Amino acid sequence: MDFLKELNGSKAYTFHSHTEFCDGRATMEAFAREVVARGFTHYGFSPHCPLPIVSPCNMRREDVGRYLSEVDRIKGEYGGHCRFYAAMEVDYLGEEFGPSSREISELPLDYVIGSVHFVANRKGRLVDVDGRFESFRRKMRDYFDDDIRYVCEAFYSRSVAMVEAGGFDIIGHFDKIGQNASYFQPGIEDEEWYQALVSDLVDRIISHNARHPERPLTVEINTKAYADHSGRLFPHPRHWGRLIEAGVPLIVNSDAHVPALIDASREMTFSMLEQAGWSGK
Repeated sequence: MDFLKELNGSKAYTFHSHTEFCDGRATMEAFAREVVARGFTHYGFSPHCPLPIVSPCNMRREDVGRYLSEVDRIKGEYGGHCRFYAAMEVDYLGEEFGPSSREISELPLDYVIGSVHFVANRKGRLVDVDGRFESFRRKMRDYFDDDIRYVCEAFYSRSVAMVEAGGFDIIGHFDKIGQNASYFQPGIEDEEWYQALVSDLVDRIISHNARHPERPLTVEINTKAYADHSGRLFPHPRHWGRLIEAGVPLIVNSDAHVPALIDASREMTFSMLEQAGWSGK
């Protein structure tokens, strides 16, 4: 899917959102009404996909058909006002499951967001390292022996492996571990070893796009945390320059879990991108 051609210059979009089918807090109908009321031109539903492990934040496998049918219904009812898309945010869990897995590629999706939320501890247990810091701090103690460097290295190692495996169109909040890591150990994102991890991931994204011009990865600038609680954007603005210079496609996604936040912090982020040298292409 060529997002930039689809958008045709419009900034009234978001391709990342969550509804009642996963951990969102409103129905798709409620989102669609808000989308139309705000004059959006393009809107993507992207529930967290069903996983082969237990996760309360993810869609149930038995609900996939109902989800796709609901997207079709919304397209029929509201499609004259906005173009709606059926997508999923797919977790990369390792070689056993990710965006390139057959069960994902066989779904009739308009696009796929690839994201890392889980890392394995030294015993091989997959642990969700996303979410609120209070939960993250407990998991650091219970599953990782408070080894924050191990967690960060595991997060970026999985992210690199996901990029190499391919099968998706947008890479979601690719440095999000930095938020909880910074709460756990202030200043960690300024350390050379951490910066090297992010730099390597950016290199892999740029290299992937050079090798696969027919399906380049688009990097989302995710605004959810800025509006929600932390005043952060993912990826951090310090990484935007390299992406812009390399011509990596960028889009601004709100990752909204409630209809009222579908446009939160996006206008500010567009302005920041333009100040960083982004031309909108």
